[in-house]
Parts: sequence; structure tokens; C-alpha cells
Amino acid sequence: MERYDVAIIGAGMSGLAAGIRLAHFGKKVCIFERHNAPGGLNSFYAKDGRKFDVGLHAMTNFVDAKSSKRAPLNRILRQLRINRDDLGLCPQKQSRIAFPGVDLRFTNEFTFFVSEIERVFPSQIDGFLSLVEDIKNYDNDSLTGEFVSARKRLRLRISDPLLENMLFCPIMYYGSATVNDMDFGQFAIMFQALFLEGFARPFDGIRPIIRLLLQRYRETGGIRKMKTGISQIIAEGNKVSRLELDNGEQVQADVVLSSAGYEETLEMCSPKVEFDRSTYDDRLAFVETISVFSEQPKSWGWGDDTIVFFNDSEVFDYQSPSDPVDLRSGVICIPNNFEYGEQGDLAEGVVRMTCLANFDSWDLYSENEYYEKKDQWFDSIWKASSQFLPKPESNPFASRIAVDMFTPKTVERFTWRKRGAIYGSKEKMKDGRIGFDNLFLCGTDQGFLGVVGSMVSGIAMANAHALR
Repeated sequence: MERYDVAIIGAGMSGLAAGIRLAHFGKKVCIFERHNAPGGLNSFYAKDGRKFDVGLHAMTNFVDAKSSKRAPLNRILRQLRINRDDLGLCPQKQSRIAFPGVDLRFTNEFTFFVSEIERVFPSQIDGFLSLVEDIKNYDNDSLTGEFVSARKRLRLRISDPLLENMLFCPIMYYGSATVNDMDFGQFAIMFQALFLEGFARPFDGIRPIIRLLLQRYRETGGIRKMKTGISQIIAEGNKVSRLELDNGEQVQADVVLSSAGYEETLEMCSPKVEFDRSTYDDRLAFVETISVFSEQPKSWGWGDDTIVFFNDSEVFDYQSPSDPVDLRSGVICIPNNFEYGEQGDLAEGVVRMTCLANFDSWDLYSENEYYEKKDQWFDSIWKASSQFLPKPESNPFASRIAVDMFTPKTVERFTWRKRGAIYGSKEKMKDGRIGFDNLFLCGTDQGFLGVVGSMVSGIAMANAHALR
């Protein structure tokens, strides 16, 4: 039976980062991935000769390489021994939070966002600056602590409900698994990632980042087995003794790191581990439409906004909708609108629109109904979302050459995340512990989200549980 120092379940960002970190220290590491492509929730796929990113609207935590050695992105690159220039990160132009009659713009210069808050909410500026200091002083590295309502914490500083909702809209869409609230620690991490540091994107999307991680993992001697999932985590008492692969083979490992998710990992365990399966019911899911054009969006007057977070009323309702899709709020991403410099424009125009969705509705459709509903909702999502963009100077559809759409069913099918919940369980295991002496979580349900957050999680759990 093959034996490893560390077995990692999942070749997503957290699994790859953990693998690199451990292999640097001479650990015999193997990553097991059921899918045929690495990247997990931040991967890519091909359709009709085009590559489509999954999950990546933008990388967060963009800061200048020399501005802060403690910035999350700079820290993980040092620990993974990756040259920052190899990422080829290009900053956003500007993004917006759009509510009826009110826009708050932000860039990677935080002082600009402060000026926007002062312009739109002059009576709230002192409270907002006090909130910022609260966030800056928060210990992002803490792996302990009880849930603290971010809404209650904000209301100590912010008295205007509209500003409160406008701050929550982008942060929740970028990483909250909790209905209409989130842990203040998560809020502080995401506020720093989005506003204090900002957005960037490699010219070719997620693929260069995955290639860099794979290259570094190979160079350090890590082993990777694709199309090789884990069917059972076999425990003896409180310790995992071996892993059974989908093909029936078994392997052993001193330590197991799982990026599969909290409930998903417990469901693999043998003997069975009892947990409250009703926690699946309030998991949040999304749909996303992708439109490809032969023209650049700037040719219609859509050349300024990188990402737009929109909501159609002053009240922001972040929960699973009763309809298949909630058209009231969402995210519009235009990958063309980053500062690509000498690289020029992307070859084609791309517009991505994301909204909250109801998993059960999509799960009940027959195959024919499913594809019919996708076509219907695609048009509805475009109509609802595009209201928050400038009126186009010409008809975008005249140059549309390709479309695609994924639903919660798509996410569940290709990532094995229950109910297509990309942000996982609302209960986060900050220390990675789930009741076994040598089995720990990394990734989404450990508590860090996004490309950078996932890599932070992988490194943190490797350091805490496999190196010490």
C-alpha cells in the first residue's frame, strides 16, 4: 500500500498551495483530484475552441509588490517561492456598487473610495473611517473565535442603512455563505481584499496562475493524480488509517488535508459520521451567463467598468430565492476592462453576469425543461443586469458570437459541491479541525475564499497541521 506523509484531497488553489508548501520541506505529498482539470472552483473549461474561466472575475488583494511585505498576496508568493512578475497581473480600471440612483465607484486606490463615500454619504464619513481602522486592526491570521455579526459590528460605526447595504453587496457576493449577514472576521478579510487592496487579472485569465502552481508543485517533487477521486476516508477511532480511491485501491497517509468541503468530507468517512444534513438546505448558489462578442464592449460605451455589483432597491436581500434566479441583484464582470497596457485588448469581448439561484428549482427540471429554462433565464438575466450599465451606443447582440451559462447543477456536477454551493457551508472551521487527529480542512470551508484566500488557507493549514 502506497504511503505518503500528506495526502491532499482536491487540486484546487488551496490544495496546490498546501502541496507546494509541504513539498518545499521535503514531505512526500500526493494530491488526488477526481476531475480531469486542476483549479477546483477557480478552473477553466473549453467549449467550441474557446477557453472559459470558472469562478474568476478578478483576483483580489492586488497591491504593489513593494508596498507591504505583509499583504496576503505578497506573503503567499514568498512562501510558494513564485515570482510576482510571472503572474502578469493587470489592475482594474474601476468598479461600481450600483443601487437605484446611487453609485459608489472604487479603484485600487483606496483614497478614491473614501472620497466617493464622502461625496455620497457626507454624514457617514467619520463612522466609515472608524470602521476602516477597526478592519485594519483585525487579526486576519486568527484561527479561532466565535461568530460575530458583521451587521451589528457595522452599525456601531455606520447609521445609514443604504450605505450599510452598499458595503455588504460586493463583499457578500464575493464570499459570504451566510444569509443576509456574515462573520465580522470574514467581512474584514473581504473588505481588505476588495477595497483596501483591489482587483487585478492576468491577461489570459486563470490559466497562467494554475500553470505556475503546477510547475512549482512539480519542481518541488509533489505527486499529482488526476481523475482519481477519494471514495472513502477510512478511520480507526479518531485517526484516519487509509484512503480508498474510486478505483478501489487504498493508500495511507500520516496527515490528510481535504479541500472537498466540511459536509462533503464527513460524508466520505467510514464509519459514517453523523451531522445535521439540514445545513445543506440554506446553502447559497448562483447562476452565471457568459456572452462572447466579436467587438470590444468599449465600442458600445461599456469601456469603463471592470465589475459592477448591482441591487435594484435600497434593501439588499442576500438569500436563496424562491424563483430559479433572483434578478434583483448580481454581478456584472467585463474582463476586457482591465489595464492590459502593451498587451492590448483581449481578442474578443466578454460580459459575465451572475445572480443568486435556487438549487431545488434547477434540480427538479427534466433534461428538456432544464435547457429551455436556461435559455429563458439567460435573456432575463441580461435584461435585468444591463440596466445598470450605460445605454449601449450600438446593439451588442449584433456582434454576439457565443454564449454559455452554468447553474447550481453545473457546479454540483463538476465540483461535487453539494447543491452547487460555491461558498460551501455557513459554518467555517477556522482551525481546520473536524474531529479527527490527522484529518483537516483547507479551502472554502476552512474559511478563506477566492484565489488568494484559497492559497492562504492551503498554506496556513499545511503550516499548522503538517509541518508543526
